[in-house]
Amino acid sequence: MKLVVHVDGGARGNPGPAAAAAVITRPDGEAVEEVSERLGKATNNVAEYRALLLGLARARALGATEVEVVNDSELVAKQINGDYKVKHPSMRRLHLDARAALRQFDRWIVRTVPREQNAGADALVNQVLDAADV
Repeated sequence: MKLVVHVDGGARGNPGPAAAAAVITRPDGEAVEEVSERLGKATNNVAEYRALLLGLARARALGATEVEVVNDSELVAKQINGDYKVKHPSMRRLHLDARAALRQFDRWIVRTVPREQNAGADALVNQVLDAADV
């Protein structure tokens, strides 16, 4: 079963209060699940990786054997796809964890889209961060 996993992470301040979110759909766009979490203080890049891990874990739990990951972080997509090296030591563990999570699927792709094409996951991140400001 293939699922499309829209992921986004964000931090207010860098580092600052951070959140991760994923919107999981069927390939035809039918919503399956939305999931988000507050991360505490983190950088934007850490939040993006944590969102990827969150989305992959939920897709696996839902029974996906194939995933199409959609995000708006060119850095994460290019690191996962091997186009960029992971230079920052604190990011290496997250990168390794994400690659291991992807290996649990028969097929996978990670691609980047403009933020406006990832609006659902972006909105979830902002909801979590806005709720933390209350």
